[in-house]
Amino acid sequence: MKKFLIVGGSSGVGKELVKQLGSTNEVYATYNKTELADQVAGSYQWNTKHDFESDWLPDDLDALIYCPGAINLKPFKRCAEEEFLEDYKIQVLGAIKCIKSCQKKLNRKESSSITLFSSVAASIGLPFHSIVSSSKGAIEGLVKALAAEFAPTCRVNAVSLSLTDTPLAAKLLSTEEKKETNGKRHPLNRIGQTSDAAKAVEYLVHSSWVTGQVIQVDGGFSAIK
Repeated sequence: MKKFLIVGGSSGVGKELVKQLGSTNEVYATYNKTELADQVAGSYQWNTKHDFESDWLPDDLDALIYCPGAINLKPFKRCAEEEFLEDYKIQVLGAIKCIKSCQKKLNRKESSSITLFSSVAASIGLPFHSIVSSSKGAIEGLVKALAAEFAPTCRVNAVSLSLTDTPLAAKLLSTEEKKETNGKRHPLNRIGQTSDAAKAVEYLVHSSWVTGQVIQVDGGFSAIK
């Protein structure tokens, strides 16, 4: 049985991952405000502003999956410097804290993995996405650098999402009309579901010959017109 750490396992894609991976693996997860269900082997309340402690985890881990994120969309002229920094702290520095704290546990396995999340906004230009694309662009660069540095023992990849039906996107998907309109922007004519993202992550944590990749799970948004 493999041992997985899901950071941000109480909501959205993280919650789906706890459900999907927890049925056949030993899952440990963090939460911020909403406590986790009984299907986890261990849980830890953590906010990205704080240092990450790993002493509650087992001595070895097969995978670390970092799910915390933010969606702050606004015209560039209204974006304050502090907002860029805050977003970076959540999406990039938070991941770095977790990886640094858990690196020794991951290194105890012959083939461990780290999976982060990016956004379609990091690969194509979208208006009002300067904050998001800045942080996610950094995530993709981090994936490439760590994949090179950690090979061959630890694989590092990312899943790049388009608009997905999670609490994080609630304001953008607050009505059925908004869901339908946003869905039509994608070649596959729907918005993403948490299960779409979770299946991609499951592939990456089990695929022993994939590293340094950013897998697009975006309904064709980044590739097809």
